Amino acid sequence: MKGMDENPLDLLPELLLAGAAVAGLLLGSWLPRRRQWAVALLCALACLAAAAAAVVAAPGPATTAFDGAYALDPLTTTARLVLTGATLLVTVLSLRPLGGHPRESEYHVLVLLTAAGSLVLAGAQDILLLAAAYLLAGIPAYALAGFAKDGPGTEAALKYYVLGALGGVVLLTGTTLLYAATGTTAYPRLAHAEAAPAALLTAGTLGVLGGLLFKSGAVPAHFWVPDAVQGSAPPVAALLTTLPKAGALTALFRLGAVPLAGSAVPWPALLATLAAASMTLGNLAALLQRDVRRLLAYSAVSQVGYLLMPVAVAGRTALAQPAFLYYVAAYALTNLGAFAVVCALPRATTTDRWRGLVGHRPLLAVSLAVCLLGLVGTPPTAVFLGKLQAFTAVFDAGYGWLAVLAAANTVVSLFYYLRWLGPAFTPGAAPPTGGEDRLARGTAHTAAAASLALGLAAGPVLALLDGPPAH
Repeated sequence: MKGMDENPLDLLPELLLAGAAVAGLLLGSWLPRRRQWAVALLCALACLAAAAAAVVAAPGPATTAFDGAYALDPLTTTARLVLTGATLLVTVLSLRPLGGHPRESEYHVLVLLTAAGSLVLAGAQDILLLAAAYLLAGIPAYALAGFAKDGPGTEAALKYYVLGALGGVVLLTGTTLLYAATGTTAYPRLAHAEAAPAALLTAGTLGVLGGLLFKSGAVPAHFWVPDAVQGSAPPVAALLTTLPKAGALTALFRLGAVPLAGSAVPWPALLATLAAASMTLGNLAALLQRDVRRLLAYSAVSQVGYLLMPVAVAGRTALAQPAFLYYVAAYALTNLGAFAVVCALPRATTTDRWRGLVGHRPLLAVSLAVCLLGLVGTPPTAVFLGKLQAFTAVFDAGYGWLAVLAAANTVVSLFYYLRWLGPAFTPGAAPPTGGEDRLARGTAHTAAAASLALGLAAGPVLALLDGPPAH
């Protein structure tokens, strides 16, 4: 390695999260149970510091660190800001449910480790580092899914772990095959491996793709999503459908933009097909759901389909990168806002139990409407602009059929979101408010307002997201 390429400060946001996790584990071992909240405070401060470090490093040119293994470019910068912000919101959502829990400090340490792994997934430019990040983002998340140690949580953790282990094996197999075919694991050198056997290269690429599809919750590796989301605690469900997904999708975008841009592997057609399958299956399955967490789980599967649209055309149109990065940020805010509403009223588990919400918690009802209609893609929310940019990118790359299918799926999604909003805006008895979480209510209001603000500020934000990925 080159000495000038080994500056640890290049990875300052990631190191802050990992360091805070270690410090939180040590701190939690000595603090009495009534003061474990200090670890949550440490987690929040680490997220703020990591976001500040990412902002300070953002104006620099696209480059790499540690002999090209880690990319420092707009993709990594945006992922850092989105993931640290999302981790901060998850931490706030967890304060009341975890307050006084015997393992409160361990919970926040696991959240930090999942966030750090997701960050490394987004910036990795070497398949070995990608595999390590997959494990770092996955293993703590398995523990979080079953953190409550109840029946649903244990089932959720078991299904998530078994499928995650399978996804990890598939990814590592793909890594091995790519190394056997090309003699390298670095993305830039993979891009110039013209003499590599086509069969090995294709099989290895499919293996890596399979692991990342699991992490993002896309078809056909989506089976864990509804059970894991329904069985885990609402703040954990918010984390599972946001943090690993954003990291894995950014990793997929980087693969398409750097090593596979000129590859013989039919990457765009394959990802376009997976995008179509994910959005269609997710929306059709969500139509049948009454449990609000399971509904949001299938909504998350469908949203992966929309997010895969600009990923499919990465490196083939200049519109793909800003569309993808903006959509990831918009989805993270809006999805966390919807889960924050669920966290605010944890006993309202089915859509019919939300009847009368507008009469008793009008601001919470408005936040729910903003987030659910935002996930549909209703102006002026941020997801509307994200979808519009994604449609434009695939049209520009010659995949107009995918944009038409996505528009049809958007209409379908409106029905199941309205089935939740209908009771919420119908006068009636108050929904069950036992265990109501005021912090979660505030988080829901904040996320809904931020989604609207991001949508209104789309022009300047999109301009900041342009720029070539590091090579």
